[in-house]
Amino acid sequence: MPKRSMKQDDSLEDFQRREITLDGLTKAVLVAGTGPAVIVMTEMPGISPHVARFARWVRDAGFTVYMPSLFGRDGAVPSADEGAAVFQRACVSAEFRAFAANESSPVTQWLRSLARYAHDECGGPGVGAIGMCFTGNFALTMMLEPSVLAPVLSQPSLPLNNPAGIEIAPDEVKAVRQRLERDGLTVLAYRFEGDKFCMAQRFQAYSEALGDRFIGRVLPDSAANTDLAPFFERHVTTPHSVVTAHLIDEAGQPTIAARDEILAFFKQRLVERR
Repeated sequence: MPKRSMKQDDSLEDFQRREITLDGLTKAVLVAGTGPAVIVMTEMPGISPHVARFARWVRDAGFTVYMPSLFGRDGAVPSADEGAAVFQRACVSAEFRAFAANESSPVTQWLRSLARYAHDECGGPGVGAIGMCFTGNFALTMMLEPSVLAPVLSQPSLPLNNPAGIEIAPDEVKAVRQRLERDGLTVLAYRFEGDKFCMAQRFQAYSEALGDRFIGRVLPDSAANTDLAPFFERHVTTPHSVVTAHLIDEAGQPTIAARDEILAFFKQRLVERR
């Protein structure tokens, strides 16, 4: 994959933009690649060049990426003010319920339908899913859809006002744990040690809810990239985005090791499981 600037807008020319209607709701989804499907859900404030780079890594590892446009301008490097405005709109959106602990965001129902749709299109044993930041927990709720086999939670940040909260209803998390145990599946999760949006209390809550089916990775703050785009430089003042904005794209870096572990997880569940 050729190197691209992470500080210039990404044209996303190698993705097919599709309008997909599910459950009576239409959303744009950027699609690329071949092989089993992986749903890549963007972090705040949208499908940035960093998020697109990660999606390309997934594509190049042998998967079909489905990247729904959930907020922000696709491909953009927003200013600090524009990114903050996107964040504020998402916080009050009924789709996300950013401050509601023990509830699942309504948008996860559409995302579960997208996983089923993608599995029908791509075949294979099932579908992978990764959520980041605002969407971080969505991959867990998507486990209620039987086609989802490989959930990854990267710096799950909701609910915003409760560090020990998890954004999933109690009956749903119970059903997810039962499925994980029944089917021999696990959940991968990542955070930086000093992340103020995804703190240790949240990983502890996941561990208590899911037992040894939850595998949480904590990276040192020293492993984070410090050359940041405007939104992150002003508003994200601690290491946060493990496989996107705070990833250091150099061999031997802990964030590259995390990326490689995620790609291997997808291969194990969606390719080798055949």
